[in-house]
Amino acid sequence: MSGGPVVNERGEIIAIHGRSDTEVYKLAKLTGEDIPEVLQTAIEEDDEDAEAFGFQINLFKWGIPTNIYLANLAKVPKVAATESLTAEDYFNQGNNFSAQDRYQEAIVAYDKALEIKPDYSDAWNNRGFALDKLGKYQEAITSYDKALEIKPDYALVWNNRGFALDELGKYQEAIASYDKALKIKPDYALAWRNRGNALNELGKYQEAITSYDKALEIKPDYASAWNNRGFALDELGKYQEAIASYDKALEIKPDYSDAWYNLGNALNELGKYQEAITSYDKALEIKPDYALAWYNRGNTLYELGKYQEAITSYDKALEIKPDYASAWNNRGFALESLKRYDEALESYEKAIQLDSNYQIAINNRKNLLEKLGR
Repeated sequence: MSGGPVVNERGEIIAIHGRSDTEVYKLAKLTGEDIPEVLQTAIEEDDEDAEAFGFQINLFKWGIPTNIYLANLAKVPKVAATESLTAEDYFNQGNNFSAQDRYQEAIVAYDKALEIKPDYSDAWNNRGFALDKLGKYQEAITSYDKALEIKPDYALVWNNRGFALDELGKYQEAIASYDKALKIKPDYALAWRNRGNALNELGKYQEAITSYDKALEIKPDYASAWNNRGFALDELGKYQEAIASYDKALEIKPDYSDAWYNLGNALNELGKYQEAITSYDKALEIKPDYALAWYNRGNTLYELGKYQEAITSYDKALEIKPDYASAWNNRGFALESLKRYDEALESYEKAIQLDSNYQIAINNRKNLLEKLGR
């Protein structure tokens, strides 16, 4: 999850092999547009969402395109060494570093700004953001808390604090932070969306849908809210409604690979396997290294009895993610269906090597050995 655009893998299809049957279990993928890509996705979301990640600089404040902003960085006059830098100078320096993904250097600059001006709430917030990007979520929360001590009604900081808590798996606390943001700013679409994401993580799918609906009342073209709403509907078994949500996301953002992937999963649940494959193919046109889409495409081809094509898809998934235990297992299952037993055993063994507690693969290997009388 994320306080900004975010991608979060929720699970995978697993083929459970008895002697002659297959049980397929599916969990979808919950997304935003990846963990805040400050220079890309945040601007796509809109200026308000970009600002929610703390960049109080012209790049986001005025919506200047990223390439123009970065090109202009080189043109910004440098302060002479003899001149003393102000807190604002260091703050802007930190923002410039963050805009170039140089987060450790950004933190050093924010720290210098805060030495000069300890009550600089924007610097505390942006420092928290940089720590977020480095995966230092607890330290980020400490920075956000400092910003909130200075400015308790700072809605975007409450939102960003929720993001960091999400990343730590503290979903209930994250929701409390989003609620604080929404009390201050009830029309904060991003906070409503993020609140829905945290509720999804807690399995509170109906409440999540309510939060997404709030986000969509405020911002009807919010592609990730439509996508994540679809995920919640999927989890409630409302596949047709989920498809309608994914379709809305794709009307808004046709190159949304995660929405194509999720649409494929929902179609799969309805037994519309050929349409599901078409959706996975769309996702893979956009994102060829999408291991999970290759994997689920393989599972769908298996359902259609296209075992060799399924193996090809699993192989693609494994090129991208060689430690994908369930892809090795399902590859073995498809090979077994083609009576390529030795290759199937090798695949099951590979899955077990990767995960010694992988009971499905252990059972599949055991059943095949029994079938072969070994």
